[in-house]
Amino acid sequence: MTSTAPPTYEGSEGKEAPQPPGRLQRLRRFGYTPRPVIGLRERLVPPYTRPSGGLWPVLGIRRANADLLMRLSAWGGPLLVALVAGLLRFWNLGKPHAVIFDETYYAKDAWALINQGYEGSWPKDVDKRILQDASAVAPPVDPGYVVHPPVGKWIIGLGEKMFDFTPFGWRFMVAVLGTLSVLMLCRIGRRLFRSTFLGCLAGLLLAVDGLHFVMSRTALLDLVLMFFVLAAFGALLLDRDWTRRRMAAALPEDSEGVLRPDARIAETLGFGWRPWRLTAGVMLGLAAGTKWNGLFVMAAFCVMSVLWDVGTRRTAGAVRTYQAVLRRDLVPAFVSTVPVALVTYLASWTGWIVTKKGYHRQWASTGGGQDSAWGWLFPDWWRSLWHYESQVYTFHVGLTDGHTYESNPWSWLVVGRPVSYFYEDPAAGTGGCPAGTADKCAAEVLALGTPLLWWAACFALLYVAWRWLFRRDWRAGAILCAFLAGWVPWLHYQERTIFLFYAVVFVPFLCLAVAMMIGAILGPPGSDERRRAVGAIGAGVLVLLIVWNFIYFYPIYTGQPIPMDEWRNRMWLDTWV
Repeated sequence: MTSTAPPTYEGSEGKEAPQPPGRLQRLRRFGYTPRPVIGLRERLVPPYTRPSGGLWPVLGIRRANADLLMRLSAWGGPLLVALVAGLLRFWNLGKPHAVIFDETYYAKDAWALINQGYEGSWPKDVDKRILQDASAVAPPVDPGYVVHPPVGKWIIGLGEKMFDFTPFGWRFMVAVLGTLSVLMLCRIGRRLFRSTFLGCLAGLLLAVDGLHFVMSRTALLDLVLMFFVLAAFGALLLDRDWTRRRMAAALPEDSEGVLRPDARIAETLGFGWRPWRLTAGVMLGLAAGTKWNGLFVMAAFCVMSVLWDVGTRRTAGAVRTYQAVLRRDLVPAFVSTVPVALVTYLASWTGWIVTKKGYHRQWASTGGGQDSAWGWLFPDWWRSLWHYESQVYTFHVGLTDGHTYESNPWSWLVVGRPVSYFYEDPAAGTGGCPAGTADKCAAEVLALGTPLLWWAACFALLYVAWRWLFRRDWRAGAILCAFLAGWVPWLHYQERTIFLFYAVVFVPFLCLAVAMMIGAILGPPGSDERRRAVGAIGAGVLVLLIVWNFIYFYPIYTGQPIPMDEWRNRMWLDTWV
């Protein structure tokens, strides 16, 4: 068992934590507790938690084998969870054999992009012909007007290139990224909580989330965006650990080998080459190159990363912390993320730039941009792309057409209005509906988050907010930052047509929040056996209920025909119909 409470390390017994100042003293009524006194090395580079020594004899495992098992579980546990997620996502991936929801845009745009380098203008009635015989349908030569950057469509097109222009082909790479995101979340959670158990738990929750599951089996862009956002978060987390190890290595040790703070080193040490921050810049560029709301995430993550540098230098003993970060870290942080992301974004438009046949590609030279005052400074492709992007921005902010499944972001966390991607009502004995069914069946693919997981996440978000505000837990702050970066920007567009499935971007961070809450339910370090038993029962019941909930809704996540009464039983809220 493990928990998310700060650990107490050897050597801290008998030492009283310093009394908080007046403002923090007043926060005690809300649950504020001073940080336990632990070694500086452990504060900079916390160790991973290990099960108590009494667990192994109970399981009949020898100490030597236990150590090997712990080392193998660091990757073995996440890989096992990812295997389960992959089997779920790839099973019958080509069904329903249909172009569902917005696949009608992205699957076809991806096919044109992967074959000719730019999106084409497809006939309106081409979907049926594609499903009948895709080989008889050629990508249109005329350029098509598209309102999203090309990265996600390049990725979808890669699956089509490998497995042809079929439902399985255009869903394949999205399913791959959905599976890999579960593996990433296991490893991210492990590093964040310093617990293999909690990391694998977060990944398991993501594996059985209905919205993530449906989006992993549908050729839309939002799952691709989620993947790059999660990858950027993981890269920044690795960068945080990397810089803190550098700081710990530079600080002096006393005669007993205990690490000591040093204001001069803490304020002047340069971290130099930071490969994981550059990796985050590339991932954020790919996120923005999939959908523009990746830009909001980039801004939030950049601020979060700089604040982590502040925490590193303060922990190491810096007195003028913000001045040190301003001198040493701010400019390198900007250069390694924003310009890198911009270059990555522009590189994603290479097909449009090189072919010179995409929509508005020739605007700067023949379409009205010839007399631009900036023609001497910027090349034609740059000015054409700028003009195109400005039109796309106008489209996005002005998209207010009503839609049956549109929803307000305030309702997302309670899954108020999910989106139906596919629906058929075959009669008994047809289309997979059992012959003995009294009424007709319903076959639906509903982009619905696993309700019990999302409702539990509402409480978990309150818990992590409390833990960040009153326990100064940076892990809770990181989870909250990532969630808010994916959700809050949509609150600004109350009149725009938006949908619940946009929320898949922050689903991994909901799972991290629930995992953190479950860690607290299990109990803090040093809890007695009774407290541990009660916590384990409560946490186990919650996890099993969430898994059961996913299994219960599985038929309406995959389009399986079920009797109409069973379908109605799964419509828990009127707004789900």
